Amino acid sequence: MNYIENSYICLAAPVLLAILCLRGPGRRSLAFVLSGMTVCLLSAYISTFLAGSAGVDLTTASYEISPAVEEIMKSLPLLFYVLVFEPDRGTVIAGALLVAVGFATFENVCFLTSYGTSDLLHLMIRGFGTGAMHVVCGMIIAVSLLYLWDRLRLRIAGTFAVLCLVVTFHAVFNIFVNQAGIVFWIGSLIPLIVILVYLIFIRSRVGMI
Repeated sequence: MNYIENSYICLAAPVLLAILCLRGPGRRSLAFVLSGMTVCLLSAYISTFLAGSAGVDLTTASYEISPAVEEIMKSLPLLFYVLVFEPDRGTVIAGALLVAVGFATFENVCFLTSYGTSDLLHLMIRGFGTGAMHVVCGMIIAVSLLYLWDRLRLRIAGTFAVLCLVVTFHAVFNIFVNQAGIVFWIGSLIPLIVILVYLIFIRSRVGMI
C-alpha cells in the first residue's frame, strides 16, 4: 500500500503549504479539501483492516464494509466543524462539497495508480461518476445536519437514518460500477443525473423568485 501513502504526500503537501500561506475563506476551503483526502486515506486503512478481520476479499468489502466506513469518516470533518464553529448554512454546504471533492480526488488517484490508463473512456466515466457520488452523499449529509441539528430529538435518530441512506446509495453505486457493460454505465450515470436534476431544480427556484 506504499503507493497510497506516496500519492497522499504528493497531493497533500502543496495543499498544506497553501493553507499555511492563505487567510480567510481560501484557507478554510483548502482545509476542507485536505481533510477529505486525509479521511480517504484513513478509510482505506480501516476498510482493509476490517476486511482482513472479517475474512472477506476486497470486492466484497467494497459492497459491505467500505461504504459505511467512508461515509462515516467523510462526515466527521463536517460534524466537527458544525459543533465547534457553529457556521452559517452556506458554509456548511460548501464545506461538505469540498470534503467530498478532496475524498473523491484522492480515491480517483489511487484507482488510477492501481489500474492504470489502459481504457481512458472507462477511467473518465468512473472518475466523474465517483466524484458525483461523493458530492451527492456529502450534500445529503450537509443538508440533513442543518435541519436535524436544530431539533434535539432528531439529532441521534435522524443522523443515523441519513448515514444509512448515504451508505446504501454508496453501496449500490459500488455494486454497479464493479460490473461490466451497461450496468457500469448506469451506475456511473446515476449520481450525475441526481446532480443535474438538483441543478435544474435550483435554477427553476431562482427563476421563480
